[in-house]
Amino acid sequence: MPIPFACPHCGTTTQVDEKFAGTSGPCAKCGSTITIPGGSAVAAKPAGGSGGTIFVILAIAGGGFLVLLAVIGILIALLLPAVHTAREAARRNQCMNNMKQIGLALHNYHHAHGSFPPAYIPDENGDPMHSWRVLILPYLEQGYLHDEYDFGQPWDSPHNLQVTDVAIPIYQCSSETLPESTDTSYLVITGPGTLFDGDKAAQIDEVSDEISNTILLVESSESAVHWAEPYDLELSSFTINQGMSEIRSQHPGGSNVVFGDGSVRFLPDTISEAELEGMTTIAGGEQVMAY
Repeated sequence: MPIPFACPHCGTTTQVDEKFAGTSGPCAKCGSTITIPGGSAVAAKPAGGSGGTIFVILAIAGGGFLVLLAVIGILIALLLPAVHTAREAARRNQCMNNMKQIGLALHNYHHAHGSFPPAYIPDENGDPMHSWRVLILPYLEQGYLHDEYDFGQPWDSPHNLQVTDVAIPIYQCSSETLPESTDTSYLVITGPGTLFDGDKAAQIDEVSDEISNTILLVESSESAVHWAEPYDLELSSFTINQGMSEIRSQHPGGSNVVFGDGSVRFLPDTISEAELEGMTTIAGGEQVMAY
């Protein structure tokens, strides 16, 4: 097969039989020494030229990128549970701190008034009118709200609703889905034999059981209770994580609880009914299994 060739010296073009590929000799026109292209040089050239080489390089680079993405995906999958666990631990600790501050406020109220606040202040008909959560505002550095609140009007009067239309972070667990809500995550247990028996103000001296074994405050996640609303958990109708009127939380495995001595412990969902019943009253019960 003839090889087209142009002399690099005089530019004369010609065709040379392929058997002379790679040989040297004088140009027929100018006599300068020339080398016919081809031979080993042609054979050594990869098929497809530089385009094939570029394709191979791109293929290798693309494969490496995919491997890198896969490794990153695996690392993210491994790290996500750890990140979630760390965040939940932080939220649970913040919740415990909120409850500890509320427990301290209740004890400061007791020190100032000689008793814990009643669950509610009743109206002239004996119906709940004001919540204990409003009464302890001065002990939570919210005295300005307490001063603006009108105890001569119902909690949900236009004036009082305007005053209490503010989120108080200490009244809501940070694991709640609506952290800026005016709802509260923390309720007391009310009813005969409890520390918050309606409008009766209980004293620590009335507790015949160990005060450290008597519930003062519990979590009730997504309670839909405004923090100023005089509503809490009735002793006769609550459970743990089994219904709407209950002790429940966003924390896996149980709920934070404040006991009468102000300590905050984690109450597991597996607690027995006998233990729970004993902890809700001031007259005694089984030792609490909380941590």
